[in-house]
Amino acid sequence: MTLNNPSTNPNQGELPAEISRDWLDPFVVWLTKERRYSAYTMRNYQHAFVDFFIWLKSAKIDEKPFDELTRREMRDFVIEAQRRFDRRTLHLHVSGLRVFFRFWIARGRLMRNPCTGIPLPTLEKKLPIFLSELQIKRLLLGPDRLLANETIDPFTAWRDRLIMELLYGGGLRVSELCALKWGAIDLMSGSARILGKGGKERMCPLGKVALAVLKRWKMDFYADATFDSPVVVNRAGVAPPPRTIQLLLKRYLALGDLPLDLTPHKLRHSYATHLLNAGADLRLVQELLGHANLATTQIYTHVSIARLKDIHAQAHPRS
Repeated sequence: MTLNNPSTNPNQGELPAEISRDWLDPFVVWLTKERRYSAYTMRNYQHAFVDFFIWLKSAKIDEKPFDELTRREMRDFVIEAQRRFDRRTLHLHVSGLRVFFRFWIARGRLMRNPCTGIPLPTLEKKLPIFLSELQIKRLLLGPDRLLANETIDPFTAWRDRLIMELLYGGGLRVSELCALKWGAIDLMSGSARILGKGGKERMCPLGKVALAVLKRWKMDFYADATFDSPVVVNRAGVAPPPRTIQLLLKRYLALGDLPLDLTPHKLRHSYATHLLNAGADLRLVQELLGHANLATTQIYTHVSIARLKDIHAQAHPRS
């Protein structure tokens, strides 16, 4: 795999050809072919390595073998990187470097991981941002409103509605939606077989509304779809990239007078929060979201508790 596309690999020109060929390229092939990491994670891990190598060069230790890097040098890198990145980005970069070193240790080329035990700044515990059920309703009505006043055509209206219904009704990641094929959908049971992060497969109920929109979309606009056809397509029959869906969502956020900084992933947050608010079991929500660890899902319980506290403060005479 070559890494000459600057849009997916920032500052790639800073890497010597032999470093890219002998160290980074095999790592990226493994991330893509074996681990099946998302394009977003893969791009970030590449960025992390390139940024790290640029730092090695600025510190005049770029000629030093990777196996001889010390924990002190890695701490120096983290201290300097804090001036350039926020805490979450720094954690992501160091995570990428840890995976890089583990990859080469497993292949016998390196003996140790200099990132092990490196202290990182504490992450702020931010609660997920989500839309209320009323806000979701306003958002999902957007395509119908634009169709009614003839701002958009029926094809666009039903496609856009389908996109948002699947993101919210199925709790899909935007990358999962873009990759979804008709062969993965069971219209009888109303569920979809989703290939998530790390190649992990899960079954997602889509909900009655999303299923109805899906059937209408196929019947009226996509009758020639095959087993391998993407579910969501443009007029040319091509699946849109995640960026297109992000921009599409902003249009409907503006129409619904909702915050424009919300992303498609916030619909997934809303999906999880609304399930828990309605009494869904935490482990069931974990399975529906495709989270490897229950701790990742537990953040949504904090959202529900915060909501209960707000209700208590507003309604209880002793609050």
